[in-house]
Order: sequence, then C-alpha cells, then structure tokens
Amino acid sequence: MFSSPGIQPREHVDMIYISMETAIALASVLGNVLVVLVVCVNRALRDTTFCFIVSLAVADIAVGALVIPLAIVISLGLKTQFYTCLFLTCLLLIITQGSILSLMAIAIDRYLRVKIPIKYSTIVTQNRAWVAVFLCWLLSALTGLVPMLGWHNEHTHSNLSTPSDDIIVCTFTTVMRMDYMVYFNFFGWVVVPLTIMIALYAEIFRVIRKQLNMRAEATCDTSKYLHKELKLAKSLALVVLLFALCWLPLHVMNCILFFCPECGMPKSAMYVGIFMSHVNSALNPLVYAFRIQRFRATLVQIARRCMLCKHKETSPCPNQPSPPPLSKKAPVHP
Repeated sequence: MFSSPGIQPREHVDMIYISMETAIALASVLGNVLVVLVVCVNRALRDTTFCFIVSLAVADIAVGALVIPLAIVISLGLKTQFYTCLFLTCLLLIITQGSILSLMAIAIDRYLRVKIPIKYSTIVTQNRAWVAVFLCWLLSALTGLVPMLGWHNEHTHSNLSTPSDDIIVCTFTTVMRMDYMVYFNFFGWVVVPLTIMIALYAEIFRVIRKQLNMRAEATCDTSKYLHKELKLAKSLALVVLLFALCWLPLHVMNCILFFCPECGMPKSAMYVGIFMSHVNSALNPLVYAFRIQRFRATLVQIARRCMLCKHKETSPCPNQPSPPPLSKKAPVHP
C-alpha cells in the first residue's frame, strides 16, 4: 500500500503522535485526579456543581487512562477479531461522549444558578445531581454502543467468510461507518450539545448584564460584584471556545472524508485532530477547577501537607506547625 520511501516519514509521524498523546494522557490523569482529590478532601466543595465537575474529571481520567492508550494501539494497526475491534472503538466513543455530556451538564447547572438563584438550592439537590450524572453516562453508553447493534462497517465483516478470517487489522475506519460518525455522532451528539451550550451561555450573559445594571443602580459598591461576574463570564466563554477548538477539527475532517472520499486526508492531519480532541481532557481541570479560588487554596494546603510530611520524615524536629484544616465550610465562588 505504501512504497518503501514513504515508510520512514510515516513511522516518524507515528512516533511524534505517540509521544504527544502519552504526554497528554499523563496530564489528563494527574490533573483530573487532583480535581477528585480536592473535592474529596474539602467538604466546602461537595455541592451539586462539583458532582458534575467530578463526573467530568472521571471521564477525563478515563480519556487519559483508556481512550488515549486505545487510540495509540488502534493507530498502530492491532490485529484482533472484528467485534473486539468494534467494541474497543465503541469504548472510545462512550468515554468521550461522557466527557461531552458532563460539559453540557455543567453548562446547565451554571445556567440554573444564574437564572433561578433563589430556587436553585431546592431544585438542584445533591441526589438529583447524581441522578443527572448517572443519566449522562447511561446515555453515553447507549449512543456509543449503537455500532454494536448493527450500524458498523458491514462490508469489512461480510468479507470474512470463515472464522479463521475473522482476524483484521484494527483501525477506526475499518469497523466504524462514516455515516454513523457524521450524521449520528457529530450532528446529533456534538453539534446539538454545542448549540445548547452556546444558547445557555448566551442567556447567562444576558442575565448577568441585566443583573449588573440592576445592581449598579441599586448600590454604589458594585466593583466586587462586577469583578466576580466578569470572571464568571470569561470562564464560560473560554469553555465554549475550548470545546469548539478541540472537538470540531476532527469531526470536520470526518465530514470531508464522508462527503468527499476522493479528497483524501493526510495521516498527520488526522493525528492532529485526534490529539486536539484529547487535549480538551487535560484543559478541563484548568478551566473548571483551577479558576475557583477555594479550589486553589485547597491545592496549596495539600501541597504544604505533603511537603510537611516529607520534612518530618527527614527531620528529627517533630514540632512543626500544621496547615489549617480543610473541612471548614465556606461558600464557593467561581
């Protein structure tokens, strides 16, 4: 399929892709484990919003621990049975879809916080938030397993006439149909959530501007309130921007391959698209967690405790002051 002069450049591209994916996998796992750790340690962060943030962190940990290694293995052409390969590709879709739906759940939660601040605590309870998390993952599993029910590349499977022929080189396009990826996965489960998030954030900005005008007329001391609302607005705009930048390139390339098969697509371009979609999982802790002041304070306290423990192990002096407790309840501001 490839001439010998083209093998070396291809292997070079593969190694660069694998190295970058490995770095993103480590960053995704470490960053999102920190998110879960901080929420577990600090009781002040155990509210309904952080149910969704923990769900997003778990999805992104799975991206780093499972999706990226599987994507690397599949990119190298693992030889396996047809349905084993199909299940592995479906697993990639389930986890990445869980991340997308968790992003949308956070957007809905932010919208309700701004739209109905008085009724929010009675409507969005802890139990309902966990039910919503469960529904996100259930929906991700149902949509991701659709190819297992028959919407897969039947042409490849029909060419396997005997059980001994069931071994194939496992690549994404070998088992997955592009009409599923374009019409169902992209238009149905990427474009629609993205559109909903844009609409929610647009309404959030409208409500914030209205509240800012009302507060400005009602009181002279609005600088602190304005600063908090402006920071929230910037965070929400960053969420939409990063989501679009990270996910759209890969799906746009899938659309090009589907609607224009003769156009072709360089392997390096596909690698860049896959890589960018995975980068989103490493960025989410920065966007949703590290911009929260109380979260940063908890991280600093955890780091100080770790350093103190190491110091006590190496130092004979036992009377070192300890950081303040992390269990004190305090309001969480984005």
